[in-house]
Amino acid sequence: MIANILIALIAALHFYILVIEMFLWTIPRARRAFNLTEELAEKTKVMAANQGLYNGFLAAGLSRALRWGRPGWLSNCSF
Repeated sequence: MIANILIALIAALHFYILVIEMFLWTIPRARRAFNLTEELAEKTKVMAANQGLYNGFLAAGLSRALRWGRPGWLSNCSF
């Protein structure tokens, strides 16, 4: 039970980071969070979007693990 709550919180954190890195990278709040100048934020926008995508996959994997989080799930699945 506690493990599921922690997994859900970490998945939500990764989703939040995805939103910041992919969509809000150049706004003042995100620049302050990552200690970036406006110029550096513009230069690293594509790199940040790539990192955001990575965090999205982590959030999706953790969410999927919560859904299928029982032992032996792979042997019972039909892909």
